Amino acid sequence: MKGEAALKIRLRFRDISFDIVNYVLLALLGFITLYPFINLLAVSLNDPLDTVRGQVYFFPNKFTLDNFKIVFDDSALYMAGLRSILRTVVGTFLSVICTMMLAYTLTRKDFILRKSINLIMIVSMYVTGGIIPSYLLIKGLGLTNSFWVYILPGLIGVFNVIIMRTAMEGLPEGLIESARIEGANDFQVLFRIILPISLPVLATVTLFNSVGHWNSWFDNYLYNTRDNLNLLQYELMKILLQSTSQMVNNASSTGYVDSDAVKNVTPEAIRATMTVIVTFPILLVYPFLQKYFIKGALIGAVKE
Repeated sequence: MKGEAALKIRLRFRDISFDIVNYVLLALLGFITLYPFINLLAVSLNDPLDTVRGQVYFFPNKFTLDNFKIVFDDSALYMAGLRSILRTVVGTFLSVICTMMLAYTLTRKDFILRKSINLIMIVSMYVTGGIIPSYLLIKGLGLTNSFWVYILPGLIGVFNVIIMRTAMEGLPEGLIESARIEGANDFQVLFRIILPISLPVLATVTLFNSVGHWNSWFDNYLYNTRDNLNLLQYELMKILLQSTSQMVNNASSTGYVDSDAVKNVTPEAIRATMTVIVTFPILLVYPFLQKYFIKGALIGAVKE
């Protein structure tokens, strides 16, 4: 009896020790994950000149909203933000619809080009034409200096197609066959049968697309030269480059950084403020999709 009691105590102690180690490691991992954003938030709310001196970690040493005022003083930022929202909404909607239709087509065994298209898509993930051929193609299609250059070239992503295709292949075949017996065509099967039961993977693909559209700026830099088509990310990048140039010119002309010249703008403060601004909308959207995101990623990644 004493031996059994001692064994239970040892096992209990081992379980408690294991839980403590797990909690400590998870807390450490959570801290490592959250600290960069907490630091950026503190820097964005800190006095720019004080930020240059360093020593800003968790909380701002000298609280101020001047960094946000400097960024939002740019009148072009508001229209650029509306264009980014429009791009994200339209681009995500069209991309999810087209991705879903292509994924469904590739799951049909009676589609004779299924293997060929799958092979082409896989190859395109590893081999690209490069920036110059891509630019010549976009220019040849007449998409330069137009809003649709943000939407059409990236309408279908191979990775998203693979996730959605794998999820659809895991659905019961009898479900689709019974719908066909009832006289449903492919569009009815897709939108009335598959769509309602594929919400987790749809939410995952929607999140991938929306984040990609919202954060994109390089296509704006390459394909559009008209100011009335600039996006939020591109305008923020211009503000950052302007602040950096201002600080470098001041230092090169005086031999040191003039505190009066940079007290209202520094690259570090502007960069942190920009990161907070562009991350905030994603933080608002993600909680609503979180319950679908993990489940959808697992469904699209595992095929039985």
